[in-house]
This record gives sequence, C-alpha cells and structure tokens, in this order.
Amino acid sequence: MNINNEDQAREAIALWQSDPPRAQLKNLRLALESLELSQMYYEQKGNEQGAARAAVCQTIIACRIAEIEAE
Repeated sequence: MNINNEDQAREAIALWQSDPPRAQLKNLRLALESLELSQMYYEQKGNEQGAARAAVCQTIIACRIAEIEAE
C-alpha cells in the first residue's frame, strides 16, 4: 500500500490490524522504509511540505510499531 499522507497511514494501520502481529510488523516496517525514501527524495527536491508530510507519516507508523512490540 502506498502511503502519501496521514490519512493513508491511518487507513493502512486499520487495514493491517486484522493480520497477525508479525505480518503487521513486516508491513509497517516496509511502509516505514518507503516513507524514509520518500522523505529523502522530497528533501533532495526541496519540497519541504512533502518531506514534512512523510515525517508525520513515519511517526504514525513508528508509533504503531511500538504499540505492537509492547504487547
């Protein structure tokens, strides 16, 4: 799933919540890596809004990863 904004990040989390924890973590980590690449791309292009949006999405995904790991 391609995540481009905060709403899509939350939708992805909701979609993956029915999966087993290991599968959720795998999907979340892949999404986090993709968002990190997106952020670097936006920074390189000078798109501060895009970079900030990617950073917020990373925070949302990272919080969900922490929740699962704490269970």
